[in-house]
Amino acid sequence: MITYRATLDVPRELVHHLSTLPAAERRRLGTRTGSRALSCFAQAVMGLRWFREGTDRATLGRDHGVFRATDEGLTHVILDGTVIATDRCREKTISVKGEPIDVWYSGKARHHGGNIQALSAPHGLPLWVSDVEPGSVHDLVAAREHVLGALYKAAANGLPTLADSGYDGAGIGILTPVKQPADGRPLDLDTRTRNALLRALRCLGERGFALLTQRWRTLQHITASPSRIGDIVKAALVLTHFEHGYLA
Repeated sequence: MITYRATLDVPRELVHHLSTLPAAERRRLGTRTGSRALSCFAQAVMGLRWFREGTDRATLGRDHGVFRATDEGLTHVILDGTVIATDRCREKTISVKGEPIDVWYSGKARHHGGNIQALSAPHGLPLWVSDVEPGSVHDLVAAREHVLGALYKAAANGLPTLADSGYDGAGIGILTPVKQPADGRPLDLDTRTRNALLRALRCLGERGFALLTQRWRTLQHITASPSRIGDIVKAALVLTHFEHGYLA
């Protein structure tokens, strides 16, 4: 994919005027700052590109960082996270318990690496990947930083997200299994059935990371700076999309 700069031949004042409309609507709804995938200005630019140039929605979504799932009529997407292994790094931080820890070490994965979040289609093709967070960052924290705002908007438009129990409490439209009660009581039949259906649907999409790491083996252990992991995974995603006909 070759990127280039382009000029939209409309007055900048028009973009600013249009951007005030979604801004007013967000204030009316009480939308939290940073919770939407696009700023009001970027949203106005995307709309004007469609009106002025007739740019197709897939291209608009790619250029503005909005994933394609809603346009393709998918019933749901799958949110998942993984830790891409990397060489040991001596970078310390303080944990939530006030203890010094290695920022790139993942207790869940039991190795050093970078936390990457991904959205996959129901059949398992990865659609989007996040920037990297250190391996010590929890999946839910990383998802809040990079993708939950866009998923709330998608859920409001009828596109739910399936996720594992690590994302419990993620918010509206993020469907996770109901956990076993702390007192040991069994879940009722309806809840057990719901959990089974969620797991059955989710497991088909969780092959997204396997598709990336098995096809592009450099992702199995990255020896570059951990801060570059996100760029490398995004490059692998572009290659995967090209091979599956997602890029013209």
